[in-house]
Amino acid sequence: MRAIYFSEFQGELSVKEVDAPKAPLNGVVIKVEATGLCRSDWHAWMGHDSDVALPHVPGHELAGTIFEIGEGVTKFLVGDRVTVPFVNGCGKCPFCRSGNAQVCPSQTQPGFTQWGSFSEYVSIENADFNLITLPSEISFSTAAALGCRFATAFRGIVDRAKVQRGEWVAIYGCGGVGLSAVMIAKAVGAKVLAVDINPEALVKATSLGADYAINSALVNPVKVIHDVSDYGAHVSIDALGSETTAKNSVLSLRRQGRHLQLGLLLTESGNTPMPMSRVIGWELDILGSHGMAAVDYPMMLEMVASGKLQPQKLIDREVSLGVGANELAHMENSPNAGITIITPQSESFHRRNE
Repeated sequence: MRAIYFSEFQGELSVKEVDAPKAPLNGVVIKVEATGLCRSDWHAWMGHDSDVALPHVPGHELAGTIFEIGEGVTKFLVGDRVTVPFVNGCGKCPFCRSGNAQVCPSQTQPGFTQWGSFSEYVSIENADFNLITLPSEISFSTAAALGCRFATAFRGIVDRAKVQRGEWVAIYGCGGVGLSAVMIAKAVGAKVLAVDINPEALVKATSLGADYAINSALVNPVKVIHDVSDYGAHVSIDALGSETTAKNSVLSLRRQGRHLQLGLLLTESGNTPMPMSRVIGWELDILGSHGMAAVDYPMMLEMVASGKLQPQKLIDREVSLGVGANELAHMENSPNAGITIITPQSESFHRRNE
């Protein structure tokens, strides 16, 4: 099969012919029809994730059809349309049994603990526990857009921060996860303040329903948020993952507000300074969201199928593996708002018809 491949961190990203996976015991091989290009994939290539072993194929947001079934799988058939969370649980531990596979201590993650979905085929373990049947109303590209950023934002807003109708929600960073958060927060009835330094990203956030767009390169976003919302945001989200955005998110909250960390915070020391005196004095809650377990997908998929949520609006473009490899290498400095989808099978189609 063809796959985006690298043999050293921050090294050459190329599309190569590599061995296709075999279905593991209790697992399947999925023919990848669509896979999202995410900032987390860039972190894997940079060497920020200790789970990644070289050589490696990244990619973790995916949808496709089952190509091969391993011994022990009983709930799925070859040809089934499926998607899968980026965190796959063991299905046996107390966390998995309680419906919280997203924090499974023995979790596997395509694109991190194993070769991922920037390829024509990918293997998934514990298929009966982790796979999700994809409704016919939802396209492969839309499902891939749900995989990491959207599902993480959905769980964070709905289940962790428990955003209520009429609450003020400030969102720092309007990339894929931030724009997902804008859409979801509006769907549950919140008033949204979107913050970014990219004017195009702010235009996109406004088109998705943000009530206020704040360019933090021009104004102090903390002051603006407190001025607009009187006492500060009920919920503030760092959807980028930097010391500045995390700090500003906390400082944007009203007393007894909730900070939700969605963006990965990576520093050289491994520590992240936070205004903890404010957390203590104002009785703030600090929350995280690490994806969403397969068992929780039905509610989100129902909202997508009904049109209440429209993640397809977040898709900026669809590209081949070759273009995807180039975009992954330059992702840190990319000005593009929205989600890029890689369609691995498109190159196979063109090769067969050359």
